[in-house]
Amino acid sequence: MLVAVVPVRWWTLALRGVAAILFSILAFSVPGITLAFLVVLFGIYALLDGVLALISAVRAAHGHRHWGAFLAEGIVDILAGLFTLFVPGLTLVFLVYLVGAWAVVTGIMELSAAMRLRQHVAGEWLLVLTGIVSILFGILVFWAPIAGALVIAWWLAAYALVFGVLLLTLAFRLRSLHRRLSSPETRPA
Repeated sequence: MLVAVVPVRWWTLALRGVAAILFSILAFSVPGITLAFLVVLFGIYALLDGVLALISAVRAAHGHRHWGAFLAEGIVDILAGLFTLFVPGLTLVFLVYLVGAWAVVTGIMELSAAMRLRQHVAGEWLLVLTGIVSILFGILVFWAPIAGALVIAWWLAAYALVFGVLLLTLAFRLRSLHRRLSSPETRPA
């Protein structure tokens, strides 16, 4: 019964972490990246992250666990991604504010999910840290809106790298917890 407290499948968090790291590598590896390409890249990343967050929400709901924060995060991510991809001209003008708002809202949702996780698993501090990193990144973006496209690309890449590493670490901790709770030695007789 204790296995049921793990609120998400570890692999969905791992996929989100890998997607963030791949986005980061791509954004760092193309230093002359154009803002238009960054807009498309961000839109695709936000859509993928949103879909994976929705998968986490569905899995949590099927297990009769808290799912609202994952659902809200998934919806926000998907809306940000769709807006970015379907209105790229306007997004070019407001990219800084869109990315900043997305990071702050995502961070708040991650903090909310961490508060629910803290009752069930050690290591929720990783999700808290991910939420704090997201919020701080959003504040930095709002603080320096006139920064050049290259600086924004580097900020976004650095944020995605830290976010991805933290999600991967949390995913593997959840995987370890799940294995420990489902092993024959820990099951009640």
